[in-house]
This record gives sequence, C-alpha cells and structure tokens, in this order.
Amino acid sequence: MAIINNQPSMLAGHDINYEPLAPEHFTGVITLGNFVHGDNYLTDALIADYYAKSFLGDVNASWVALNQERVVGFRLTFAHNQWQTDEWCSPSLWPDFIENVCYFKCNTVAPAMQSKGIGSNLLRKSIECAKAQGANAGLAHIWLASPGNSAFKYFAKNGGQLIKKHANKWRYASIHEGYDCPVCSGYCKCEGAEMLLPF
Repeated sequence: MAIINNQPSMLAGHDINYEPLAPEHFTGVITLGNFVHGDNYLTDALIADYYAKSFLGDVNASWVALNQERVVGFRLTFAHNQWQTDEWCSPSLWPDFIENVCYFKCNTVAPAMQSKGIGSNLLRKSIECAKAQGANAGLAHIWLASPGNSAFKYFAKNGGQLIKKHANKWRYASIHEGYDCPVCSGYCKCEGAEMLLPF
C-alpha cells in the first residue's frame, strides 16, 4: 500500500479480492500493519515467522484482502499446532470441549476501507481453513484501545467470548522490541482482552 502524507492511499473502486497470504504480500502487510498498529508492530522477520505458523500441511489459515493488487486488509492466523500458550492465556477458563485452538494473531483493515465487511470476510476465510487444519476454536488478544473499542465489538459480534482482560499486554514489546504504540506516550500500557471463538 502506498503511503501519501502519512495516510494509506486507496485506488478508485472498492472491488476486493481475497487470497491466502503469500510472500508477495509481505511488504503491503507490514506497511498497513505498522500504519494502523504502530511502528515495528510488524517486521520482515516477524511476517516470515507468522507466515510459517499459518500452515498445517498445505493449508494456509492467513489471508489478505486486495483492492487492485494493493493490500487493504489482512488476517494472520496460526495453525493450532504452531503456537503455544503463554502468560496471557488462560486455558483453565476455556470451555471443556475446546481441544485444538488456532491463534488469531492480527486482523487489520485500512481505515478508508472499514465498514465494508472486509474484516468479517477475512475472519470467515481463516476459520474455514483453521477448521480444515483440525481446529475447533480460535483465540485472540483484542486491543481494547482501538478507536471506539471497535476491535472488541467486531470480534464479539462474530462470536468471540471474553475470557479475561490482561493489563499491559504489549508493554514488553514496547520496551524490548521497538514497538511504538499509537495511543500511549512512552511504553505501551494498553489492556488486551483474551477472547475465544468456538467454531
């Protein structure tokens, strides 16, 4: 995606094509992710790692939305056997029937292209692939500082259930990994909502 005056520029027309994430999309995904979420949210090394974690066999659970070949949205999803729970996860609070849980790492839509169903379409496509990989639920950590708390509302509308809220979810990344939160001055203090979406 081109950046003009610090704003992503969109081409005329809103025809959206959806494709599984591929290396040719990496630059556009990094540019859009860092514009929306803050500098160093995505890097070359991170996107390569996330891409590898998207696969189980030949099924890829990560998707991009394209407008005339430009990335205007993406969902990064790790296959259920490609990630591990950490201090921000609460498996003891998950429903008993949950066995294989994929991880919804990130969902991002360019501001100029929001409210057009792109995020929900990306989620549906990732769920379809995660199911094919053997998952029966997906976990996400939702940024509660998104404008109007839109990220939480969107994920809840699509079936996400709040498990637990975690203070300072991205503070480590802001201190040690160069992440520059777009809403916090200094180190990130944003709260993250651990949410589970059963399939």
